[in-house]
Amino acid sequence: MTQELATSAPVSTANALELEDLEVEYKVRGAWKKVLRGVSLSIAPGESYGLVGESGCGKSTAAFAALNYLPRNGRVSSGSIHVAGKDLLAMSDADVRTLRSTQVSMVYQNPTSALNPTIHIGDQVAEVFTLQGVGGSEAQDRAKAMLQKVQISDPTGVMGRYPHQLSGGMNQRVVIAMALAKDPTLLMLDEPTTGLDATVEAEVLDLVAALRQEFGTSVLFISHNLDVILRMCDKVGVLYAGRVVEQGTVDEVFHNPRHPYTVGLLRCIPRAGARKDQGRLDTIPGFLPGLGETLPGCVFADRCALVQDVCRTDEPPLYDVGAGHISRCHFHEQAQDLPRNTSPVAVTEERPAESSDRVPVISTRNVRKTFHQDGHEVRAVEDITFTLAPGETLGLVGESGSGKTTLARLLLGLTTPDEGSVVELDGVPVAGAIGKRDREQVRSLQIVFQNPDAALNRRFSIKRIIGRALTMLMGTRGEQLDTRLRDLTHSVRFDVRLIRAKPTQLSGGLKQRVAIARAFAGDPKIVVCDEPTSALDVSVQAAILNLLAELQVKNDTAYLFISHDLGVVRYLSDRIAVLYLGRLMELGAAETVFGPPQHPYTEALLSAVPHVDGDERPRIKLTGEIPSHADPPSGCVFHTRCPRYIGDICKTEEPELKEVEPGHFWRCHYDVDELRTLQQSAPDTSVVDSSAGGTRGAEPPA
Repeated sequence: MTQELATSAPVSTANALELEDLEVEYKVRGAWKKVLRGVSLSIAPGESYGLVGESGCGKSTAAFAALNYLPRNGRVSSGSIHVAGKDLLAMSDADVRTLRSTQVSMVYQNPTSALNPTIHIGDQVAEVFTLQGVGGSEAQDRAKAMLQKVQISDPTGVMGRYPHQLSGGMNQRVVIAMALAKDPTLLMLDEPTTGLDATVEAEVLDLVAALRQEFGTSVLFISHNLDVILRMCDKVGVLYAGRVVEQGTVDEVFHNPRHPYTVGLLRCIPRAGARKDQGRLDTIPGFLPGLGETLPGCVFADRCALVQDVCRTDEPPLYDVGAGHISRCHFHEQAQDLPRNTSPVAVTEERPAESSDRVPVISTRNVRKTFHQDGHEVRAVEDITFTLAPGETLGLVGESGSGKTTLARLLLGLTTPDEGSVVELDGVPVAGAIGKRDREQVRSLQIVFQNPDAALNRRFSIKRIIGRALTMLMGTRGEQLDTRLRDLTHSVRFDVRLIRAKPTQLSGGLKQRVAIARAFAGDPKIVVCDEPTSALDVSVQAAILNLLAELQVKNDTAYLFISHDLGVVRYLSDRIAVLYLGRLMELGAAETVFGPPQHPYTEALLSAVPHVDGDERPRIKLTGEIPSHADPPSGCVFHTRCPRYIGDICKTEEPELKEVEPGHFWRCHYDVDELRTLQQSAPDTSVVDSSAGGTRGAEPPA
């Protein structure tokens, strides 16, 4: 639909979505368990509403109920649902299906699983128009136009591809194109950027904001990322145990929280500049109440540090605290004085100067990895050299496809590097393949994976999972095994009473603690942490980050920490390595890399990150996809997307990785003083254009 048609359409005065005292139940083992407890919210035409809370609070259930799309064991037990003024619960099944196909769209967390892997992208987008009665060729034309609208640069080429041939960000754009193709009244987004890196996340959010403006679509945005909610939404509702405990404008709720749960969530976030050597992150004690548990008083009472007797017996009403801001707390005036659950004492200490003279626990020289695909050489990792000291954390950042996980696999021996690559443990070269390493070398290098569900054998008990690692890595057996197992579970704050449980019986945070315990079973010298907190709620994430920092101090363990959450990386890391197209673009102390002057790629990555603190940098948009490893650009591999492009030198000469300040390295033709001057203001992409050329050291735009 064109902008002219969109703006000339009659404007509906009814709310896009209205839930009133909505209660939803699930039938579990023959008994109905309450999941939503009288949820009320409304989304006005053109408004964006954010729904936040920990996993299990009922956010997705509320969205599925709004679509009348609950699972077979779910039901709406009371309350009402109105979509664009229509009573959803009074409609026939046929009318509900019509409503879904014309007025409501949903974008899911995992775009790849939301698309059919056996159908071309073009046919999947065109199907939306076909269902509206549009003919074959016209449907294809409209599909192409819609893909252009979501800023896919080669829509014709993309239409002929399958989902697995596109990146996660591209697939999410396709899903958004399909969702908006019918010009819906209401667009629901359920964690749409959780698995995306910082730049792709920013691009998807920019896209949703622009299309919302163009189409006038109302949005229900579900996320546990509070930074994203602040950036994208007008209003926010905080959901806990199926109850809305606080609601208001995002600025009011996030900067003047009046419920202890909201205060706790905000304190869990590594704020801008927060570091492990400055103090622990605060956490929220305890766990969510069980499904269907009877809660006569405040639903948050069992985890609240402000709890009084009245909280356990009388449910608080919604108090109006001004400016359209409501809070369900008897003591909302004291909420911001909530006592900390975690001691603020730093979890690490400054290392003595002589620690820098110790032999690196791991070092690499000229590490490369070339894969062969369809007759082409794909250089996944190119000439990586770095060292890692005992007890140090090296944060590894970069977009998806930059080579982070491949580099981690090379260090672990899970992938064999090219000939001439050198990996040393304590100054001794190790074999490239894990099968050729001895037990001591294998146990020295361990890994914590992103998804504990996939990393833990669901058929084994926790005792068997950790015990097997102790036996294989340390040769521990008998009573010594039981003693060591108890000590290990205690060190990761895992309740020993759950030792006979299986992974499916544990929460995400507890499963990740088991994965960490298994990684530490062999007293490793280096632990690779590959996105260990990206799938966790902010409350669980804070506890895991505190745990990793404590274990590091206790065991003098080095971490290679991979994450697309730059706030988390900054909190835990001592140094930062920035990868792009398999090359090391910048390396230095965390505080140095996170502040100017910095490599233009690092500058763009950091500009993409939203902050609850509100101290965002001007957004620097990187145009196009990351180039192919099989055919990297000539000269500087970043020149095709660089916002600080100089000129022909960038196209013809590849810069070396040079030390520009003590301990600070980057791969760029600029020197440190030039970039320090340029980065005083955001780049003007109309002036700095890598396709048209430019001049070295051009004056920064005013």
